[in-house]
Amino acid sequence: MTVDELKFDANGLIPAVVQDYFTKKVLTLAYMNRESLEISMKEGRTCFYSRSRRCLWRKGETSGNVQEIVCIRADCDCDALVVEVIKAGPACHTGEDSCFFNEVYQSEAHPSFSLDALYELIAGRKSQPKEGSYTTYLFEKGLDKILKKVGEECTEVIIAGKGGDKAETVFEIADLTYHLLVLMVEAGVSIDDVMGQLASRHVIDHKVKQEKMK
Repeated sequence: MTVDELKFDANGLIPAVVQDYFTKKVLTLAYMNRESLEISMKEGRTCFYSRSRRCLWRKGETSGNVQEIVCIRADCDCDALVVEVIKAGPACHTGEDSCFFNEVYQSEAHPSFSLDALYELIAGRKSQPKEGSYTTYLFEKGLDKILKKVGEECTEVIIAGKGGDKAETVFEIADLTYHLLVLMVEAGVSIDDVMGQLASRHVIDHKVKQEKMK
């Protein structure tokens, strides 16, 4: 579809939900007018319209936290956008990764969980050691201990997978994932780093498939 098919409101604006391309986390809700949307598509980086300042603003023009656009999609009514981005730094002016960090409600039956949250928890055990914490213990023992545990968990995954027990395999993969996250924190590797590498391989794989189809 084209920009001409979008439905801007009475003020010439359209809401844009900005989403992390890798994690799919909602980063912020901003607004675009036709000009800022066209700038965004031309430059490949988010440009919004500030309702309070009544002017255009390019995300990261002062902070450096720019957002490279991967894709822009409109909803079924063509009056709202989802903008998937690869971000450089926090999305929120407060320094938070996402603008949506104030919890209003959380179901007790379905507690929230994400790899990002687990990563942050693990990182917290490194920066602020907690007595009795197994994660803190691993960091205190150092890289060699962490690598040893990763190796042990890899072996456990292989054994479980070979045994054909799905539940056991899931259990061991979870153990391995946790220890890999510990290693990532220790090595200064972020989840975005890994997701970016996987995404680049997906593009390569897609190109290989296209070549084979010729």
